[in-house]
Amino acid sequence: MVDAVTFLALPPATFLGLPAMYKTPITVVAIIVGAIVLRIVLHFVIDRIVGRIVSGVKKRQGTQDTQVLIASSPLSAVRVVQRTRTLGSVLNNVVSAVIIIVGVLLVINEVAPGITGAFSLITAALGAGLGFGAQGIVKDVLNGLTMVAEDQLGVGDVVDLGPATGVVEGVGIRTTQIRDVNGTVWFVHNGDISRIGNMSLGWSRVIIDLAVPYDADVDSVQDQMLATASAMASDPKWRSLILETPQIWGIESISAEAVVIRLVVKTRAGTKDDVARELRARLKASLDAMGVRLPALNSIVLSGFEGAESVRGARPPRTAPNPVASTEDPKPRRRR
Repeated sequence: MVDAVTFLALPPATFLGLPAMYKTPITVVAIIVGAIVLRIVLHFVIDRIVGRIVSGVKKRQGTQDTQVLIASSPLSAVRVVQRTRTLGSVLNNVVSAVIIIVGVLLVINEVAPGITGAFSLITAALGAGLGFGAQGIVKDVLNGLTMVAEDQLGVGDVVDLGPATGVVEGVGIRTTQIRDVNGTVWFVHNGDISRIGNMSLGWSRVIIDLAVPYDADVDSVQDQMLATASAMASDPKWRSLILETPQIWGIESISAEAVVIRLVVKTRAGTKDDVARELRARLKASLDAMGVRLPALNSIVLSGFEGAESVRGARPPRTAPNPVASTEDPKPRRRR
C-alpha cells in the first residue's frame, strides 16, 4: 500500500499507467500547466481582494469615482485606495516572477536531474558574475518595494520623480509608469529614483503673483483681491476644494513698471490648478471693474514640477450651487 505522500510525489506518468518514455514530457507539461493555473488563481485572488477593499472604501464614502473620492474624502481613504492598487500591482508582478523562476527550475531538474549538482561550481561563478551585472535589477526591485512599503507614492498620484513628472499609472517591481501632461508614458527604473515629490498628499497651495501698475492704490487692490478670493471660497461650487481662508501675503516685489502682490489659497490635493484658473478669471473681472489695467510684463510659463497637476486636465467641480429658498410666500394664504 502506497501512502498519500508517496503517491502525490510520483510523476504523472507513473500513476496514469503510461510507459516510462512519456514520463519526462508529461511531467514537464504538468509543471507548465500547473504554473499557469497557479498564476491565474493567485492573480484572481489578489485582484479580488484589491477590488473588495477599493469598493468598500468608495461605498463608505458614498461615491463610485476615484476622482470624486480624491476631491471630497479624507486623506486616509484616498491613500487606502491608491496604496491597495499599488500593492496589488506589485504582488501580481512578484507572484508571476516567483512562479516563472520555480517552474523553470523544476522543468530543468526534470529534463536533466543531475544538472544542478554538476553545475554547482559553475552556478557559483555565474552568481558572482551576475552579482555585478545584475546590480541595477536588484537595486530597482529593492527600491520599488521600499517605495510601496513606505507609501511614498501610489497609482493615481501626481508625482515628480526627477526623470519624469506626471500621474502614476503603474508601479512594478522594476519600473514605475508615469504619464505626463502630453500623454507620453515614461518608464522610470525604480533604482534611478533618488527623490519623490508627491503632490497628492494632504493639500496644495495656489500662489498668484498679480502685477498692478506702480501708481495704483495698493491697499484698495489688496482688499479687492482678498474679497474676490473670499467670495470664491464661500461659493458652494468651490468651497469643498478650498481648505482655509485666502490670505494676502503682501507685496512680493517692486519694479519701475509694476508692484507684484501675492495671494495664496490652500486647497485640496490635486485641485490646485482648477482653483487657480477660476480665481484668475475672477480677479481679472474684479480688477477690470475697478478700472485697474494690468501692465504688460513678460509671461512666465511654468513647466515640470510646478505645472504637474495639469496632467489630469481641467477638472472643475460639477457641484451645482445650492438653491436658496425664498423667504417670501408668492401666494398669500387665506385666513380661516
